[in-house]
Amino acid sequence: MISLMAVPQTRSMGLPLINLLRLKGAPILQQLHLEERLLRTSYDNWCIINDGTTKPTVVMGVSGKAEELLEIDSVLRDEIPVIRRFTGGGTVIVDQGTIFVTFICNKDAFPDLQSYPQPIMSWSSLLYKKVFQGIGDFSLRENDYVLGDRKFGGNAQSITKNRWVHHTSFLWEYEVSNMGYLKLPKRAPNYRQGVVADGICEAA
Repeated sequence: MISLMAVPQTRSMGLPLINLLRLKGAPILQQLHLEERLLRTSYDNWCIINDGTTKPTVVMGVSGKAEELLEIDSVLRDEIPVIRRFTGGGTVIVDQGTIFVTFICNKDAFPDLQSYPQPIMSWSSLLYKKVFQGIGDFSLRENDYVLGDRKFGGNAQSITKNRWVHHTSFLWEYEVSNMGYLKLPKRAPNYRQGVVADGICEAA
């Protein structure tokens, strides 16, 4: 199911016009193709929300190496699809319990926002802090969204000359067995050193 809605612009408040696209169970590969097309060919601002994807799928960052990140024998045995997205970030396994949220914006949409990874992450964390207010102890830890000490959201970005994309996979529910397709990362944020991540398992 796909629905498209433009969020009204209030010029007196200086808010940009953002088109909202809501998806239900769209294949993650289809979603990523759409995001890259909108990033490179559209001049509009977009927010895309996809509630789950069709089946368990491994998504690798643009520079990820399968032999370092995946339990390849298990992935091949169970015929788990593996795709490489056009943005950086780590490797995740997503399924019907994952909620995807993507912002694709012009650099001048938010004049006070510098178009660099850390400012965009800080901007998004302030937005989601309001969303999760009263649900748990939400915060941004390095490049992860966490509730307390538990990671439940992974992020990736791509920044072009005039536009940027920031997308997040929120782990709403997950199958423990799916985490066995990913190797423990050689590198991890300081707060996760030596700890198997609760919630989303990311190989970076």
